Amino acid sequence: MIDDIKENKECQLKDPMDLFHSGQLVKICAPMVRYSKLAFRTLVRKYSCDLCYTPMIVAADFVRSAKARDSEFTTNKGDHPLIVQFAAKEAQVLCDAARIICPFADGIDLNCGCPQRWAISEGYGACLINKPELVKDMVRHVRSQIDNPKFSVSIKIRIHEDLKRTVDLCQKAEAAGVSWITVHGRSIEERHQPVHYDAIKIIKQSMSIPVVANGDIKSLTDAENVHHLTEADGIMVARGLLANPAMFAGYEETPFQCIQDWVDIALEHGTPFTCFHHHLMYMMERITSKQEKKVFNVLSSTSAVLDYLNDHYGLG
Repeated sequence: MIDDIKENKECQLKDPMDLFHSGQLVKICAPMVRYSKLAFRTLVRKYSCDLCYTPMIVAADFVRSAKARDSEFTTNKGDHPLIVQFAAKEAQVLCDAARIICPFADGIDLNCGCPQRWAISEGYGACLINKPELVKDMVRHVRSQIDNPKFSVSIKIRIHEDLKRTVDLCQKAEAAGVSWITVHGRSIEERHQPVHYDAIKIIKQSMSIPVVANGDIKSLTDAENVHHLTEADGIMVARGLLANPAMFAGYEETPFQCIQDWVDIALEHGTPFTCFHHHLMYMMERITSKQEKKVFNVLSSTSAVLDYLNDHYGLG
């Protein structure tokens, strides 16, 4: 995919920091495994999403394998500003991945927040919050090796039980030249416990770079409330956007036009059926009855889904 876009792509790049300097709350689609791919990014951009992240990509695989690059990363000229999130544990590997992606994306993000066991056992994700010197080194290396000063280098973290350690990590990253920091307001062990928005506020007050708040934001009202609670410069949303890709435009539930837009975009992009269907299941969760879900959720082909949407909603 990289070769396909090389010719007409480089002039389309944007400076993501312009968003943070606009004075407006920056609305961001989170990196989501399997879900924050090009077709879905195209959809949320239609509904007031300012900045999108790719799903997390393992940098070592991306550098080593052209096949991995082609399967993990697709983009087009409308897909900006775009941040590519990498899992990495070695500075030079992250630099090599950043150099490859630099002509086609507007920045990279280092994942320091994934709590999944496989990631932590490999030395990726949330275990990096306990290695502030390594994070600092990785950020500094990318900063020094990428010539484009507008190319952003950000990190996404979870918090420590002892918040002083989180502030120290963030200040070390800031000193190394990180562009902004996204804070998921839970510790590694916490999954569904309430988000510590007070902790995000303390981190924000300790930094002079932008801070993005993440965790349990399900509507535009939630986003505005969290913005006021934390003083964060941006709001990053994952599951809330899966359930309602139009939430940043102020819709309380997924409008039918958004469902139609997803069908059109997904078919145009050749989205695999499972992904196409799963997105619709998320989007229609709040607007379908249990009985309707029993029927819709077991459909097994694109044509069956299109027939169902046409018969029940006049869509498709």
